[in-house]
Amino acid sequence: MTRTTKTAYLALGSNQGDREKHIERALEALTAAGIAVRRRSPLYETQPVGTAAQRWFLNCVLEVETELMPMSLVHATQRIERQLGRRPAAAPQPVARTIDIDILFYGTSVVRLAELTIPHPRLAERRFVLAPLCDLAPELRHPLTRKTAAEMLAGLTDRATVRRWSRQRRSLPR
Repeated sequence: MTRTTKTAYLALGSNQGDREKHIERALEALTAAGIAVRRRSPLYETQPVGTAAQRWFLNCVLEVETELMPMSLVHATQRIERQLGRRPAAAPQPVARTIDIDILFYGTSVVRLAELTIPHPRLAERRFVLAPLCDLAPELRHPLTRKTAAEMLAGLTDRATVRRWSRQRRSLPR
């Protein structure tokens, strides 16, 4: 039986400790798990959504290729999150995290399970996801709404600060 490779898009974010190092370590762990990173957006420093009491995030989006099925992919990303120090939240509110890895798209698949929804259910509401996604795939279409990433970004009402990050620039407020 031949295995098929799927293209997926993953969002990575960190707002705890050495944020850039956490993202780099997540990239290494994805590769070690057999998830091939094909392209990576620039890093963006982004305002936390849902609370002002947290440090700002570093975010990026990856285009990956994988033979893993969606549930196996989410289990792999959750395992990587735990390996990099992420702990389950005690409450549903946003919390600081060493690394967060979300599956945005998995080919053109639509998955609706208790543990996993693909495309990511809040993707179209998040500037911190859509801005880096547009760096990689502005014409990528949402399989349900049929809107492109660029169209979703243009239609956002979210005005949270999202800007390309540079090591030379000092970090935004923590």
